[in-house]
Amino acid sequence: MAETVREIERKYEAVDGAGPARLPDLTRAEPVAGVRDRGVVELDAVYYDTADRRLLAAGVTLRRRTGGSDAGWHLKLPVAPGVRDEVRAPLTAAARVPRALAALVRSRVRETPLVPVARIATRRDVSELVDADGAVLAEVAVDAVTVGEGDDAWTEVEVELAEGAGPELLDALEPHLREGGLRPARAGSKLARALGALAAAKAVPPVDAGGHVLAYVREQVEAVVALDPGARRGTEDAVHQMRVATRRLRSAFRTYGKVLDRRVTDPLGAELRWLAGELGVDRDREVLVARLRERLGELPRVLVRGPVRARLRVWSVRNRVEARRRLTAVLDGPRYLALLDALDVLVADPPLRAGAARSPEKVLAKAVRRDYGRLSARVEHALATDPGPERDAALHDARKAAKRARYAAEAAAPALGKDARRLVKRMKAVQTVLGDHQDSVLARGALRAIAAQAEGAGESAFTYGVLYGREEARAGEDERALPGVWGEGVGA
Repeated sequence: MAETVREIERKYEAVDGAGPARLPDLTRAEPVAGVRDRGVVELDAVYYDTADRRLLAAGVTLRRRTGGSDAGWHLKLPVAPGVRDEVRAPLTAAARVPRALAALVRSRVRETPLVPVARIATRRDVSELVDADGAVLAEVAVDAVTVGEGDDAWTEVEVELAEGAGPELLDALEPHLREGGLRPARAGSKLARALGALAAAKAVPPVDAGGHVLAYVREQVEAVVALDPGARRGTEDAVHQMRVATRRLRSAFRTYGKVLDRRVTDPLGAELRWLAGELGVDRDREVLVARLRERLGELPRVLVRGPVRARLRVWSVRNRVEARRRLTAVLDGPRYLALLDALDVLVADPPLRAGAARSPEKVLAKAVRRDYGRLSARVEHALATDPGPERDAALHDARKAAKRARYAAEAAAPALGKDARRLVKRMKAVQTVLGDHQDSVLARGALRAIAAQAEGAGESAFTYGVLYGREEARAGEDERALPGVWGEGVGA
């Protein structure tokens, strides 16, 4: 079974001409009170990737390592600069990537085989930094690294925080490491240095409408791929953010049809809509459960009749298990992988139209205004509709239009500046009110279903009726608040 460890570390190398990397006196950094020698270990790692090094390009490393206290398979997934999640699996007799780890890189490699790309041996001299009470603050390793049969060799220093230590310790240590002749490593990993993959060149800022739209599209495609491992592992908010990325892509395709040919993007948009729907099964459950638990917690005890909390817990677990199983099947399925391949093709060879070469100030601004006009019409229609199911549906349509207007402005913001950013902020406010209203609609539907189950089991449905009434009242508050929130955005 795989386990995950969060790594927060910084890597250093000797400044050119300064000789081998050595540790300076780190007790000068607060709150370090001592350095404890933990001895030397010999590590031997074989790194796996595709032949065209897709994992390395994404900052992901996969290795089979022997030696040390954590021998096994290690998959390192980037979280933020200097922060990675290391997913571990036990050593296997055969040098075959464990299925659990292979699944977590499938969005990167698709059907391409994972093969050995480098063998790296490390002689690691380990020390622990401790505070005045003897508690471990960080581990410092001086690594003598050898690639292959001595093809390349160097020494580097890694400083990794212990559990509970804050990143401010790394900031406190860095000046002393620099004074000792060290600098932040140019390569993000041993494998990157071994294969000569140093920091990537900075992207050239886009100048035309096509460049701005494609930059936004590339960002969302990368988000879908990068969030896939978190969605599989159940990482907090990963499914939601992955779903948002699919929506942003669909929005960009529809909004910027003067830039990207919709004869190509419409079929992709349909597949993205399918994927968003599959991702939403689990996300909608999470939102509903959190909302219902919060509402239940607000009720006086006298209004809670019967095993309501237990009933809600059973409903939540049953739906969660089914949703997780379904999502995993989708992410392992050929339809999803084909969609990722198609998005790669789109990014590599975009179907640009004439508008792509024009000024972003004209093309993007016109598209944003068109989406805003669509939203305005839907809001006015919803406000003019009598309360009830028809208004609920109209408000939901307005919510979707608000998202599209927001995403359009997000894509245009690098070109249009503060006006677009102001519109994004206003659309978030409108979307919040409409989103809360829709959540209330979904919550009432769930309460009806749970109440029916309770009645079937001979339990009281009284509390579900109370919760239903409160949700109905909350939806009414949202409807009354909308004209004011919308008025603040008019003229954006």
